[in-house]
Amino acid sequence: MSLVNGYVKYKGFKEEEEGAFTMSRSRKNGTKKYVYACAVFASLNSVLLGYDVGVMSGAILFIQKDLIITEFQEELLIGCLSIIALIGSLTGGQTSDAIGRKWTIALAAVVFQTGAAIMALAPSFEVLMIGRLLAGVGIGFGVMIAPVYIVEISPAMARGTLTSFPEIFINLGILLGYISNYIFSGLSEHINWRIMLGVGIIPSIFIGFALFFIPESPRWLVMQKREKEARAVLLRINETESEAMERLLEIQEAANQTKRHEEGAVWKELFNPSPSLRRMLITGCGIQCFQQITGIDATVYYSPTIFRDAGIQTDQGILAATVAVGFTKTMFILVAIFLIDRIGRKPLLYVSTIGMTACLALLGIALTHQHGSGLVAPDVGVGLAILAVCGNVAFFSVGVGPICWVLTSEIFPLRLRAQASAVGAVGNRLSSGLVAMSFLTVSHKITVAGTFFIFSFLSLLSVYFVYRFVPETKGKSLEQIEMLFQSEDDWRKGRDLQLSDVQRLVQED
Repeated sequence: MSLVNGYVKYKGFKEEEEGAFTMSRSRKNGTKKYVYACAVFASLNSVLLGYDVGVMSGAILFIQKDLIITEFQEELLIGCLSIIALIGSLTGGQTSDAIGRKWTIALAAVVFQTGAAIMALAPSFEVLMIGRLLAGVGIGFGVMIAPVYIVEISPAMARGTLTSFPEIFINLGILLGYISNYIFSGLSEHINWRIMLGVGIIPSIFIGFALFFIPESPRWLVMQKREKEARAVLLRINETESEAMERLLEIQEAANQTKRHEEGAVWKELFNPSPSLRRMLITGCGIQCFQQITGIDATVYYSPTIFRDAGIQTDQGILAATVAVGFTKTMFILVAIFLIDRIGRKPLLYVSTIGMTACLALLGIALTHQHGSGLVAPDVGVGLAILAVCGNVAFFSVGVGPICWVLTSEIFPLRLRAQASAVGAVGNRLSSGLVAMSFLTVSHKITVAGTFFIFSFLSLLSVYFVYRFVPETKGKSLEQIEMLFQSEDDWRKGRDLQLSDVQRLVQED
């Protein structure tokens, strides 16, 4: 009888254990889905930036004909968005600290939506510019806040993947912009570009629905002394209660350090940084600038100009080629998302920067042969140009595209994160704007091919920058990353990467 009772107790224990395991696995899956959904919704603003970049590359062909604008006005219209985005990025840090990360995402969508509506209805170049400026401010907010929000709700082991989501959505937006160009290009020149620009309002509508779903950042809630709400959020985004409490204690400790700094002292500290903060700024702002001075936005914005220079004659043919570029850019960002938390940031950055250097040089060679020696047949030259552009955007998407935002969002301490990320975004948008606003002028002076040889040289410099100034942050908590920059020795140890790591990545690819 005792044997039977023992068996019954053992069976009951096993069933209870299996039930607990099932509940634990169910909670783990539910938490993972919830965090991923929050990252997706927070990244929707990035669709707006991507769509604007993609759609303007084709819409400008028809704006030129409808509003009869000059080449200078074309450069101003395209490049001003990145420059004006500085305002949104600079004020975004303070705004997100004042009203929260979540409502800054909402503000970005509203401002962009207003600008897009004005552009779609613009009767003149001047009104079009007003809408463009508003859209730029909204994009500045969105570019700065999405990575900050995501990094503050993400677990360490998935932070690289989740913080890459904004870059995925930028690429998706670019592809949608290219497709919109192709679909509406057959309409009247007075109507088609207006529809192309007006469609950009649609993603911001979904952001409104997202606000009912996503929580506020737990780190911001702790900064506002709303620990109870922060605890509730952490319980939803962590797999176990003990893990949530551990993260809460880490955040509270970081917040206590922050309280010892006055609000005005944050900017003072950024402009007069300590040695550790200086290392963070070099890494964060440097990678942001290199992402853009290698010409990625010029490649995307002016892809019709590049393909026309390569020998494609018709608008339909040019827009079809840009769709191929957008598709390639979007597909390869998925490769980065799969590898960033498995392989690490630095191996991907090496593959990315080296590959971009080679593709930019190949594009320069292809365009040179089209207008020079004639050693390459015209059709072959067109094929090489398309291959080089697609290769460039593919290598960009595999590494420096998403990792730029991941690094900037995870290396700075909590008390400085929003403002320091804003400074990085400013460097990014300023570099993008200067390149976009000077591309046509420089190309006329030294040819389109010569311009891409310059981009190739700058990309080569970025390889050295990655080696010299970028540490590996894979798998580390935000607090551990902060400690990585505290001493020169720790920074160098985090910076070093064995060649075998890169070889392993190439073999896995």
